[in-house]
Amino acid sequence: MDYELIERAREAQQRAYAPYSHFPVGAALRTEDGAIVVGVNVENASYPLGCCAERVAVYSAVAQGFRRFVRIAVVGPGPGLITPCGGCRQVLREFGDMDVLMADAQGTSEPKIMRLTDLLPFGFGKGDLNGL
Repeated sequence: MDYELIERAREAQQRAYAPYSHFPVGAALRTEDGAIVVGVNVENASYPLGCCAERVAVYSAVAQGFRRFVRIAVVGPGPGLITPCGGCRQVLREFGDMDVLMADAQGTSEPKIMRLTDLLPFGFGKGDLNGL
């Protein structure tokens, strides 16, 4: 279990901008070379324009030049574990399979780890575009 990554997601969660849902989420993405890039959810009064923490982490990592990721940790509020939403799963899938670590903000639940392909078994990827 990558507890450092979970802790970085918990730290990031404190900086989330969630004035409407009051559901702050933090994510920490570990690159293949060991760097950690964090993200938080950012809401907007025009609800569809907000962005999930996982996507913010991926987009930030890509902007920094990273393209290969080994795992992501996701932390939400409350005692329960949360998983990336369907849209985030698909964005993560663009960069291959990886471990997804899910933890709670307080550390009261045992973190869970799953492979992205188990969370998104029939994800759409680059290989699906070969016929175009």
